Amino acid sequence: MPAHGVVYVHSSPLAVCPHVEWAIARVLSAPVRLEWTAQPVEPGARRAESAWTGKPGTGGELAAALRQWPMIRFEVTEEPSTGLDGERYMHVPGRGLFRAATSANGDIQLSEDRVRALMATAAGYEALTHSLDKALGTPWDVELEPYRQAGEGSPMTLLTRVG
Repeated sequence: MPAHGVVYVHSSPLAVCPHVEWAIARVLSAPVRLEWTAQPVEPGARRAESAWTGKPGTGGELAAALRQWPMIRFEVTEEPSTGLDGERYMHVPGRGLFRAATSANGDIQLSEDRVRALMATAAGYEALTHSLDKALGTPWDVELEPYRQAGEGSPMTLLTRVG
């Protein structure tokens, strides 16, 4: 059963855009041409988004391929498929890559063991709140939100993995 998801390149320097397309093409084993538009939040940067179809795990492969350019901001989602949780990846320059399992409606899931470990190691309420925020990807979400809003109504390309 194929997996589905979306890759959002929220900001990329113009010179890096062809490299982003080549990286995605390598993962999907198919030519890729994204429709790049200006990113108003970051003058001179470009943005693009694309739905994709491929085998389960393609979301992680796309995130690993895009991570080669630490100056780009991106998100990759993979919807849950039979027997597998969904995944969400976010990358912000200087902050690195965030990965989380997601539910059918896109909520980030934290395992019982992870929550218990955070509670056991937190030195007070504020520390627990900080640890939970980090585990949920809040710092990445906060930094990406202006870039997401700038992309509302932008065109989306459909990509399919070959093989």
